Amino acid sequence: SGFNSIGHMDTMSQGRHHIGHYKEGEEFIQNVFHVLSQIFTGKEKSNLAICWLQYEISKVIQCLQAKKKKKLKAQGRKSKKLAKNFLKAPDNRNNLSLWKLYAYLEWLLGNTDDSRKVFDTALCTAGTGGLKSAQLCSLSLLYAQLEVELLESMEGAVTSRAVHILTKLTENGPFVPYSGQVSPVNVLKARKTYEHALQDYLSQTADSDQDQVNDTDQLVNVVGCYALFQYLTVGIDAAVLIYTQASEKLEVSGSQKCENTGENLGILNFPTALEAVTLLHTNLLRFHMKIGVYPLNPLREALTEALKRYPSNQSLWRSYIHIQRKSHCASKARRFFDSVTRSTNSLEPWLFAIQAEQMRKKLTEKVQRADVGEIHCTIPETGLTNRIVALFEHAVQSENGTHCPLLWRMYLNFMV
Repeated sequence: SGFNSIGHMDTMSQGRHHIGHYKEGEEFIQNVFHVLSQIFTGKEKSNLAICWLQYEISKVIQCLQAKKKKKLKAQGRKSKKLAKNFLKAPDNRNNLSLWKLYAYLEWLLGNTDDSRKVFDTALCTAGTGGLKSAQLCSLSLLYAQLEVELLESMEGAVTSRAVHILTKLTENGPFVPYSGQVSPVNVLKARKTYEHALQDYLSQTADSDQDQVNDTDQLVNVVGCYALFQYLTVGIDAAVLIYTQASEKLEVSGSQKCENTGENLGILNFPTALEAVTLLHTNLLRFHMKIGVYPLNPLREALTEALKRYPSNQSLWRSYIHIQRKSHCASKARRFFDSVTRSTNSLEPWLFAIQAEQMRKKLTEKVQRADVGEIHCTIPETGLTNRIVALFEHAVQSENGTHCPLLWRMYLNFMV
């Protein structure tokens, strides 16, 4: 039709329908992938396959969020077929990143047992690198995280499949699929191994200038595995302690490196390691609050600190908005948004500030329109519309906002 967006704009909804992937846009993206896969070879081709699968997974997640069962089935079939074709290629048979994505895809589609088989197969063929193999750690971490999400409470967490996966990772031997509870002795041995590995990586980051991209990725994986292990075997406080230790050490390393070498490229990766650790930390706190009773303040503090440092991290903003929705006092969040937008050129704080106010407006209207006789409106509506318009006005005047089509579309959409 000549007037369709490529890809999708999931922040806009037309009536009841969510704007999904347009047919023409989708065809264009598929063509790009097909053309590139014929040009690339070797490592580049594998990386392209990873990107392609990640894109397919994003579509599956979109179907899940929109609760479209029919579409999810069709999309799932297509995505699985693609993943299997990738894994049949000789170059990709031992590519753990592709196996990981395929297993994740099966898990998202609700095929938990199939997904476990894929994870187990990948871990069995991955060899015995243990905590020294970045891909093995990353694979085990995702597997354990998914298993933990199935837990309904912390009772019996010590006997869970996740503890088995994280314990096996430290043993440097061949992986054995889960058959029952892990022995307490093995749990103790695993804790010691994690402790030493973490100390080694933290002292390495402080000293060395070697291959830092891999080192910091690996550090994040080890921190994630160890913290999750402690969470399941000891409790939330033990896990938080590990995240705090790692963050403090990374902050010190990052600032020292900046002072020592003005142009050391390794520094560029430190903020990303710190950011990834922060993300793991906040996600674990959110999960723990979902399955148990835990104060909101530690999570709120961790998020505000992280967002001051990484104002363009969308996952952190989503978590922040999610916890702010539960409180009826908006002033604290508004002050925070205001301070962040003043101190950064990123557009994300503006977009999320607008989204937070729009959610508040929606909630207010829902309360006011509820058909239950006499209503005492608890949240005054006046001024919310004006506040949103003012936010849009300020956002489109900022340097990045002027050139952001999404922002203009949201503004037009709101005014209509």
